[in-house]
Amino acid sequence: MAITTVAAPLLGRADELRRLGATITAARNGTSGTLLVRGDPGMGKSALLAAATHDLPDVRILRSDGYEAESTMAFAGVHRLVLQLADEQAALPDRQRAALAVATGTSDGDPPDRFLVGLGLLGLLAAAARRQTLVCVVDDAHWLDLESREVLAFVARRLQAERVALLLAARGAADLPGLPDLELAGLDAVAAAALADRSVEGGVVDPRVASSIAAATGGNPLALIDLSPELAAGGVVGAEPYPVPIGSRLEAHYLAQVRGLPGPTRAWLAVAAAESSGEPSLVAQACAALDIAAHAGEPAETAGLVVAGRTIEFRHPLVRAAVYGALPGPRRREIHAALAGASAAEGAHELEVWHAAAAVVGTDEAVAARLGAAADRAGMRGGLASRARLLERAAELSPPGPGRDARLLDAAEAAAAVGAAHHSIALLDRLDPDQLDRVGRGRAIATRALLATFMADPAGIVAGTANLLRAAGAFHGVDPAREQRTLIRAFEVALPAEWLMQGVTLDELGHRLAAGADVAPGPRASALRGLSAHILLPYEQAVPAMRAALATIAEIPDAELLDVGYFGIALSMALWDERSCIDDLERAARVAREAGSLQMLDASLWLLSLVELVRGDPAAAGRYVEQVRELRRAMGYPAEQVVNVAYLAWAGAPREQIQAIADALVPMGFGGAWTVAMTGLSVRDIAEGHYRDAYERLRPMIERPFLQVTYGQLPDYVEAAVRSGHVAAARETADQLDAFARASGTPWIRGLAARSAALLAPPDEAEALYLAAIGWLGRSATPADLARAHLVYGEWLRREKRRVDAREHLRVAVAAFERIEAPAFARRAATELAATGEHVPPRGDGASVDLTPREATIARRAAAGETNAEIGAALFISANTVDYHLRKVFRKLGVTSRRQLAQVLPRP
Repeated sequence: MAITTVAAPLLGRADELRRLGATITAARNGTSGTLLVRGDPGMGKSALLAAATHDLPDVRILRSDGYEAESTMAFAGVHRLVLQLADEQAALPDRQRAALAVATGTSDGDPPDRFLVGLGLLGLLAAAARRQTLVCVVDDAHWLDLESREVLAFVARRLQAERVALLLAARGAADLPGLPDLELAGLDAVAAAALADRSVEGGVVDPRVASSIAAATGGNPLALIDLSPELAAGGVVGAEPYPVPIGSRLEAHYLAQVRGLPGPTRAWLAVAAAESSGEPSLVAQACAALDIAAHAGEPAETAGLVVAGRTIEFRHPLVRAAVYGALPGPRRREIHAALAGASAAEGAHELEVWHAAAAVVGTDEAVAARLGAAADRAGMRGGLASRARLLERAAELSPPGPGRDARLLDAAEAAAAVGAAHHSIALLDRLDPDQLDRVGRGRAIATRALLATFMADPAGIVAGTANLLRAAGAFHGVDPAREQRTLIRAFEVALPAEWLMQGVTLDELGHRLAAGADVAPGPRASALRGLSAHILLPYEQAVPAMRAALATIAEIPDAELLDVGYFGIALSMALWDERSCIDDLERAARVAREAGSLQMLDASLWLLSLVELVRGDPAAAGRYVEQVRELRRAMGYPAEQVVNVAYLAWAGAPREQIQAIADALVPMGFGGAWTVAMTGLSVRDIAEGHYRDAYERLRPMIERPFLQVTYGQLPDYVEAAVRSGHVAAARETADQLDAFARASGTPWIRGLAARSAALLAPPDEAEALYLAAIGWLGRSATPADLARAHLVYGEWLRREKRRVDAREHLRVAVAAFERIEAPAFARRAATELAATGEHVPPRGDGASVDLTPREATIARRAAAGETNAEIGAALFISANTVDYHLRKVFRKLGVTSRRQLAQVLPRP
């Protein structure tokens, strides 16, 4: 951070000051905002922040600047803010308060997810802002530790109605994606000339010289202030009309100033430059160890190069860079060794190891071990990004051998855990396979395989299962728990690739899962037996093993649930047990919310959007898609890329669009997503009466079966086949569904088997089967299938000339399809109803037409009785923001209470 003053008004920055002022004014008026000021060194970022926040009445200013020495100290920047907001801790829910305490090192506990830490900081800011408008200033954000940057970016994206302005300054984007920014360019010619005048003794520079100075400096304010006297004295008229390299020119200028100082002062400046946190006591102790006089820094203050107060601040980072860069290597290491000793004396262990590492030439196992210990401490606080960087540095200081590669592998896994995929792969590429034991080789293979899926690498996606089986093989006989976890992941990774899977067959996968079940007892063994039975055994024999595997999920404690994975979805869908599937996914979503694990919550919500379509509730699927988009925005990812193609088919999107998206998925390796899209289109075909098209679309997928995915297609295949004249194929598939019903026995499959049989039955048997289907499906949680049973029964009744009876069932179908937002089926049912002599126009969902997705979500939760604090915790926003949206909802719907809200909102 540069030294800043506001004695004179800033020149040429009126527009920038207005924008910063507008952000602060909006916060005063109850609308939070964020602005990231970006620019090269010397562009005046610090001065701009100082001018914008100077003398603000009735505003509380918080600061948490970045320091290079703290850039690997997990949550260091967050800690400074938390200390300033200590009085607000009682306002936080217990889980958020505990997360902040662990992250900042003030308490022990399980490592918190960084997003839960972010929600805690958001809660502190919101609580403090109820008393007074807050302006939170973060200069040199590029030097913040990665965890603090992620937390601040999360907070910035969730601020809305808290009376908080977050102002940051950084070089470049500083890994703060998605934040509103303000790029500082050089001053224009007029302002640059005026600043040059102000900077030269006497206050007047020849206009031609001033113009040349402006051109030579590119309008860089710091260069204009510090170089104008030199350039004016030397004359630059006629010089090259392009900016000089400002950084190197300024460093040379500052170095010349430094060289004019006494020797002890230069030595003191060197120590201060090496201690980037600016802690005076550390500098003083290190100087004492180096026999540098305590008052040696005074001439540097007199020269205006530093200001020594609570911290030691250089005039500008370029001054520090010039001093530090000019140090010979041996002297630099000597200073860092002294600073390491000073840090150890004060108990600043992270600083100690940082300086100790900087003092090393070549390798040093002792320092590497201390870096590894610091990495472990960071990991225990949830700082996996910092853990990865510390371990990488530890590996660099490690002698060649197994220890070095073990640290690289640990670093790669930590980087992968926080989504730093490219960094993780770069670390894996540095491994020497000959230095890894079997478990290490398996971990490296597994990490690469999972990163390929994360990065949507086509080759990695289709080979993911085979690669994870290789990893499991490396664990076999050495680490049974890791082997079983990897085998379950191998099955899960097969689902996105599906029929595109390469390197292993489904049967081979099933046999390997069965073998893995025997290496150790426990819940994972049960899961592997259920999965292998699902793949290898006839359905009726597989059902008991699948049920046993599903039962283990219910027995797993919440604290361990997120490590289990999502294998249960395949089994519950194979068993036609939609209630268990939804219950398990909703439980996973709840646990992920409570833990602040946004990635796991994202996965749970996305899977819920897919499962809701399978069980036939496109309205619910659409709500989950919107929740995923909102979550992606919170995490800083583009929400527009969240597309559930099957939902588009149900919702009536153009066929060409759906087909184009599906076709693009195949070369990406996502065979499962292609199947989902084609299944959605086939359902649309059936709804619109294009039965032959549905049959032709489904037939190749039925003939290339893939476990539970194909099971779900069979009822549609029966209807398409019957209506397109392929009765033999329909009858064979209906018999298969009947066998499923007898083996599984759930209401869903019994109802579908009865509905399919009714489509094939003679008139004297059909009615009983239709009524049985309606009865069974009425006991299930499958609204579309129940509505379709009413629809096909109503159609049959109309053909039997029983129009009055038909109307009863067709009315039910129309209402149900409209409620679940299935427009194609609603039109088909309405057309059938009109054919009976009664016309019911499609009814819109008037209560939610004008609500945004976020407003609709908040309204539903409020109507269900959740408090603002509970809604905020679930949606990762503050209670103030919930209140803001609820007031808008009340106005739009014309209600004044939560009770009225429950009455006007549509029933899910």
